[in-house]
Amino acid sequence: MPIYRFLLALALCVCLPACGREPVEAGGKAREGAFVADGGGDGCVWVVDGPNGGRLYLCGAIHTLREKDYPLAPAYEAAYANSKKLVLELPPGATSSPELGNRMSHLGIYPKEDSLEAHVSHETWEEVKKWATSHKFNAAPLNRLRPWFLALMITSTEYEALDAKSELGVDSYYEARAKKDGKPAEGLETLEMQIKLFTTLNEKQQSEFLEQTLAEVSTAKQEFEKMIKAWKYGRLDELKDMLFREADNHPELTNLFLTDRNEAWMDPLEAMLKRGEKVMVLVGTAHLVSEKGLIELMRKRGYKVRHYKEVTDF
Repeated sequence: MPIYRFLLALALCVCLPACGREPVEAGGKAREGAFVADGGGDGCVWVVDGPNGGRLYLCGAIHTLREKDYPLAPAYEAAYANSKKLVLELPPGATSSPELGNRMSHLGIYPKEDSLEAHVSHETWEEVKKWATSHKFNAAPLNRLRPWFLALMITSTEYEALDAKSELGVDSYYEARAKKDGKPAEGLETLEMQIKLFTTLNEKQQSEFLEQTLAEVSTAKQEFEKMIKAWKYGRLDELKDMLFREADNHPELTNLFLTDRNEAWMDPLEAMLKRGEKVMVLVGTAHLVSEKGLIELMRKRGYKVRHYKEVTDF
């Protein structure tokens, strides 16, 4: 599966913050007048109805965007306005806490007597040095990073070059908005759980992760544009094809980063429905679109799921 698209749409909250995410305040430059009646497309927002008036707004998030990607589809603002609580992948404040950077650095850096070069192929190390040179980085400090950590750093650097920032992500905006408005918010996972997704990768998986990241650098811009367009207009089939066309080649990664987490989220989300809560759920877009995504898992449990544009009973 294409690592760039997968990380961006799955939007693991630890990926970009690991390289210095700052919280964003509601009402910034990209926010003013962002949600207008003729906003950009239909959006990736699905509505799940349950008993006792319960309703979930399943909102596909991209955790790093550019200012020009606004305005968003009005579905996101409608979901926020009609919900009483915000649910994110991580608890509010987790991605901007010093703990995140400290934990990522502690787990992502080799001891002094070890190095990246000793754990990857000669060809991969040469590609790392080539990438470092092209970005005017000193390769020596990179030699201390574990493959998964360096892959995340490369991903972050490449998106920053496209003016895509985590502080402009959909979830960052709504987290700040909920804090400002006094709307309750909570997370589906802990910070430690997300970090361990990477630390549990074996050496072979880490090397492949880094190798594929390096191989996709040249197409990052093109892939980013294609995925943002499909996401903005809620093209579920197109997103599914883009994100999962090679998933069968990496079943262990798909299960670790996606399927297992979706299954783990279902019980707490269903409990909210049964309690009659109205909740805006913001998770990485890839969590919604697969055959084992939240949309299909909800339907299999007997719930009515509709795209936002099909809903008139707000």
